[in-house]
Amino acid sequence: MDKVRIGIVGVGNMGKSHTEYLTKNQVNNAELTAIVDTDPARLEWVRSNHGSSNIQLFDNLEAFYASKAFDVVLVATPHYDHSAAAIQAFSHGYHVLVEKPAGVYTKQVREMNEAAAKSGKAFGIMFNQRTNPLYQKLRDLITSGELGEVRRTNWIITNWYRSQSYYDSGGWRATWAGEGGGVLINQDPHQLDLWQWTADMMPKRVRAFCSFGKYRNIEVEDDVTAYVEYENGATGLFVTTTGEAPGTNRYEVSGDNGKIVIENDTLTFWRLRTPEPQFNREFKGGFGQPECWKCEVPVVGAPGPQHKGITQNFVNHILNGTPLLAPGEEGIKGLTLSNAMHLSTWTDNWVDLPINEDLYYEKLQERIKNSTFQKETKELQLDVKGTH
Repeated sequence: MDKVRIGIVGVGNMGKSHTEYLTKNQVNNAELTAIVDTDPARLEWVRSNHGSSNIQLFDNLEAFYASKAFDVVLVATPHYDHSAAAIQAFSHGYHVLVEKPAGVYTKQVREMNEAAAKSGKAFGIMFNQRTNPLYQKLRDLITSGELGEVRRTNWIITNWYRSQSYYDSGGWRATWAGEGGGVLINQDPHQLDLWQWTADMMPKRVRAFCSFGKYRNIEVEDDVTAYVEYENGATGLFVTTTGEAPGTNRYEVSGDNGKIVIENDTLTFWRLRTPEPQFNREFKGGFGQPECWKCEVPVVGAPGPQHKGITQNFVNHILNGTPLLAPGEEGIKGLTLSNAMHLSTWTDNWVDLPINEDLYYEKLQERIKNSTFQKETKELQLDVKGTH
């Protein structure tokens, strides 16, 4: 194989975005050869805008899979259908690249991961923020030991402002049946993934306080404060909302050798000349603290190639065995964090990780049953309704 053929499931906003860069040959050794969507208007959009690209169009999944017109299935359906579409693709012998989030609840994502492992096919997830050199550098400074042992993580991500008119633009928005959550499942999947990926560790337990419809007339969470504890004794805080203006995006990680802050697209390392544990052992002067240097760490190329970068990495993995930057199996990690935050709020208690997946599913179904938007479940939905 010298070229990877790609078929897209769902050509809503994200599907259109993938279509654009693939048809412009912006991913080396890749070719978009097929698209499936149940909405005739979206297929017409492909014909009108990319009719000369020789893309085969389908209006049902069975014909799409039976065509064997591609090697990779790129899943760009609504959240609830990501896992089901991926499992179906694996069963037909295709490699799978799935949009984020991996799903809405970990039980379905675990089934997707199991199907991927059984298939032996390549499996990736569209965590495009992992291509950002800012976060790659932070992960390097932590995993290499430059920061020392992590003591605290703190991410305030409140610049997701959304007005009531945004939520009113579609009855599916911000509903348990339509999206399966609010700011955690819609806006924050990238940050929840980066939170655990850069620190290279998952919490052992979570205590969260989610407010549902605090700032807007919606049924899901729009304001969250979560506290976590790690196995090594470190703690963490994650604060997010869609109802605050102006917002903040500041990610801070403290360790034995200082702290690193990412804010305003810059990475600052407040580097201790002497590690804090050593200083504490040796210093006898009463009041005092380690000498600290403010280091502006150069980061070239931010924000990185984003979606195109993940797709290119996936193609390179298939053709050359290049390690995956965002293995699909890791999608369950960030989702575990958001599920744990919901469950902690619903039970008004700590939640240990791994979470009780059956309990989460049960409580989610209760909310779906009473949701203002009743999702059609008889067949797989193949459209993506709106942007994040």
